[in-house]
Amino acid sequence: MPEGDTVWNTARVLQRALAGARLTGSDFRVPQLAATDLTGWTVRESASRGKHLLLRLAATDAAPWTLHSHLRMDGAWRAYAPGERWTARPAHLIRVVLRSPAAVAVGYHLHELALVPTADEESLVGHLGPDLLGPDWDADEAVHRLAADPDRTIGEALLDQRNLAGVGNLYKCEVLFLRGVSPWTPVGAVPDLPGTVALAQRLLAANRGRWTQSTTGVLRRGGTSYVYGRRAQPCRRCGTAIRKEELGERVTYWCPACQPGVELPPNGQDRLR
Repeated sequence: MPEGDTVWNTARVLQRALAGARLTGSDFRVPQLAATDLTGWTVRESASRGKHLLLRLAATDAAPWTLHSHLRMDGAWRAYAPGERWTARPAHLIRVVLRSPAAVAVGYHLHELALVPTADEESLVGHLGPDLLGPDWDADEAVHRLAADPDRTIGEALLDQRNLAGVGNLYKCEVLFLRGVSPWTPVGAVPDLPGTVALAQRLLAANRGRWTQSTTGVLRRGGTSYVYGRRAQPCRRCGTAIRKEELGERVTYWCPACQPGVELPPNGQDRLR
């Protein structure tokens, strides 16, 4: 699941593969960048901002530019050795190829792909809230942004990247379970909003640097989450069947016993437990 930690990891892969290298070729397979040629450009660094990936480039006779991409639900970058087969995804999903003497970076099913002057990066990511894995993480600002809309459900508010950047559906579900908060609780009724934000940051930071996302401390398959992806399975705490419902445009998983409060029943009308 490409959430903030996955994008952070991806940025590190590209940093190791390309940083400091002069590109020997590029191939863009999207209409808006089809004629772009980055041959001769040097990769300065690879960075992440929430769920956005920023590949910063420089040339000797031009201002620096940034190649921006968003992974959404299905995007990915892979780094290969020259001559190695590209096996991560089918070829028709390739959106960009960047070649250097030591590595080839291939971007699959990328979204919001854009090349902009580095000075204009804020036009793409300036709307984001504090980055949970960024060097400038500001928990107080994240809490302030969440609290600005007290009537919104906490489940929807955590997913809004304008509040805090990096939380996806997995971490939303897991954080709220661990805090014992129903996803349908209004932000203004969450007992300890700073504690919820702090836990979200700790969970993402704990998974930084590894590809298996675990909130339980268990890395084996089937044991990595408390509620996410576990509909109808017994809660690891109380044994109650985990439920799954839509919340906004996304699904949510929760334990109705461990997360009492405002809940969505089968008839679609909110009720209090």
